[in-house]
Amino acid sequence: VQLQASGGGLVQAGGSLRLSCAASGRTFSAYYMGWFRQAPGKEREFVAGINWSGENTYYADSVKGRFTISRDNAKNTGYLQMNSAKPEDTAVYYCAAGLTTNSGKPDANYWGQGTQVTVSS
Repeated sequence: VQLQASGGGLVQAGGSLRLSCAASGRTFSAYYMGWFRQAPGKEREFVAGINWSGENTYYADSVKGRFTISRDNAKNTGYLQMNSAKPEDTAVYYCAAGLTTNSGKPDANYWGQGTQVTVSS
């Protein structure tokens, strides 16, 4: 499956941003989907995950209550709604998909190219 992330940009602290992940090539609905991020000088970290049906979602503690992951299998697209953004959310965000999951994190076999999110204070 090919993944294309979009929607990144510059947002002020406290603002909102919505990332999208468009999938093509295989049956998107068969895959767990997730978002990861990597800040400068830091390792890539898990942000949020969602199962194939969208019924089960998982979040890193740092974003719980502020971010919402969702998917629309009819449109082969996943989303990450970012609310109450903080400067520490600044990172390159990647969407990922895999057929299996480990405690809500997809065992990612496929990655999007990343989209930059910058939160100004």
